[in-house]
Amino acid sequence: MTGACSHGGIYSVDHRQVRVDCSSSVNPLGAPKKAIRVIEKGASSLAPVYPDPECTSLRESLARHLGTDAGRIAVGNGAVEIVHWFAQAFAKRRVVIPAPTFCEYELASQRAGASITFVPLAPDLHLDAGAVIDAARGADAVFLCNPNNPTGLLATNEIKKIIESIDSSTKILLDECFIELADRAETLVDMVNGHDNLVVLRSLTKSHGLAGLRVGYSVSSPAVVEKLSAFRVPWNVNGLAQAAGVAAVSDRAHVARAAKLVKKERKFIHDRIKKMQSFTPLASDANYFLVKLDGRDSTGFRDQLLKKTGVLVRDCSTFTGMGSQHVRIAVKTHRENLIVLKALERMENGKAR
Repeated sequence: MTGACSHGGIYSVDHRQVRVDCSSSVNPLGAPKKAIRVIEKGASSLAPVYPDPECTSLRESLARHLGTDAGRIAVGNGAVEIVHWFAQAFAKRRVVIPAPTFCEYELASQRAGASITFVPLAPDLHLDAGAVIDAARGADAVFLCNPNNPTGLLATNEIKKIIESIDSSTKILLDECFIELADRAETLVDMVNGHDNLVVLRSLTKSHGLAGLRVGYSVSSPAVVEKLSAFRVPWNVNGLAQAAGVAAVSDRAHVARAAKLVKKERKFIHDRIKKMQSFTPLASDANYFLVKLDGRDSTGFRDQLLKKTGVLVRDCSTFTGMGSQHVRIAVKTHRENLIVLKALERMENGKAR
């Protein structure tokens, strides 16, 4: 794939057909009620006023949440905006990207004019730390994702090794946007303190269900924050999003409930799919997992499944290095997961062909 980046979500297809969206891996419980109440109560006062361009209250809330300093935090209109800031600031000549992974790293680097060295994942889809370290010699930047998208696999120890091994002149973007809903959710935010070349990316989209409001943030040294912020447009995060973000971050119980649900429901739906003959679910530590299709094209399967059942899954053929035999399924509530299973069973039995 060159010069393009495809995503899931109901607007990636005819949204009127979508009954259950399993293509977007967002908190299955949705947004916290606290955040919704803030929007409802604050809409009339916040809507007519320009938002704080520095996102001061939100950065302070995030700093308390992570136990760091607000001067280490940059806030973007979604985490993807910060990906592009990072590329513009640091991807001058060559970058290293494991593959498959989130396509915006690739697109942002291309737009910045950098060449890309792709490092294939190991055959079991785990990160090959040694190969990344070797490829990173002389590179401007490395993009890492933990847990990785679309595989859902954590690689915390391997990433620690990469951070500690590569030259400090090479910047590292570590995307932890799914970490709070993953098993063994060990963040590496604290490594920013000893590594000025490290930027840890987080998102309220996934963990707190604020996808429609677009709130992402990064943690890095103050000097790196300044370089990233040089590419920020004025008022990049709207006032309602900032207020909702403050409320959402304060609700730790909401994320804890979602993580518990994800672990239970992922096993449930994974084990049920495993009993089917046409689909092979792969292991995952995250709130989504890959399913290998038996002799079916992933794009055609997604379209047919949606048309016949109203269930939307993520076609993974658009991930560099992924091929055309996998779809990604997000873990939802039990009720929604039952609908997904019934839809897959229809496809399995040939009733939806």
